Amino acid sequence: MSLVIASLAKAFAQLSDPAILRVLVKSLFVTLLIFGGIGVLMWSFLMEALEWALLPILPEGFEGPAAAFLAVVLWLIAFWLTFRIVALAVLQFFADEIVRAVEQRHYPEVASSARDLPFREDLSNSLRGIGRALVFNLLALPIAIILLFTAIGPALVFLIVNAVLLGRELTDMAWLRHRQPDDTGTPVSAFQRLALGGVIAGLMLVPFANLLAPILGAAAGTHLTHHARGRSGLDQRGAFDA
Repeated sequence: MSLVIASLAKAFAQLSDPAILRVLVKSLFVTLLIFGGIGVLMWSFLMEALEWALLPILPEGFEGPAAAFLAVVLWLIAFWLTFRIVALAVLQFFADEIVRAVEQRHYPEVASSARDLPFREDLSNSLRGIGRALVFNLLALPIAIILLFTAIGPALVFLIVNAVLLGRELTDMAWLRHRQPDDTGTPVSAFQRLALGGVIAGLMLVPFANLLAPILGAAAGTHLTHHARGRSGLDQRGAFDA
């Protein structure tokens, strides 16, 4: 766990790096643009659907404002639930820049060895990540519904599921760029991936912090990957060398 904490601390300290800030601005712009487009489509559909549904139960003239209010509430809920999926999918296209920024500052001896993934491979990785996130969250939904009476149960179910998913995605961003043909799997341990994913999944539930969480996670995942490959600058006690 100390390696995960140290990796997160180093990642947080680099958030002011111009290279990281450029990725943050670009990824946020694209993510919000996507949600803006989704919002326009949802608004048009929900306004008609909700007005029709509310027509029999509201006094005349109240259907429009009530439908508009509900449409905004539903869009905000959709944004909160799906932000991590869309943000990580977008971040895949800028992962090279994060990996290189971290490596150039902390691991210059391997910075030149990271391969640039072709657009097709980036797209394929993003689609697979979205697919995994949707499938596993849908599989967790029945369990969450059963645990509704516990109040905190559904939140814990989704937190665990997304911790597993995020831990994999965030460490793969660096691993896929250094993987050798004979490598059989990621060198980062399952516990480290789960711990990193849990922290980032938790941050993604916090307003404003969720905007930084994907970048922070990708940078920390790069540190963990290089430590696991034996090139981290971490000593055996888990602390970063000065």
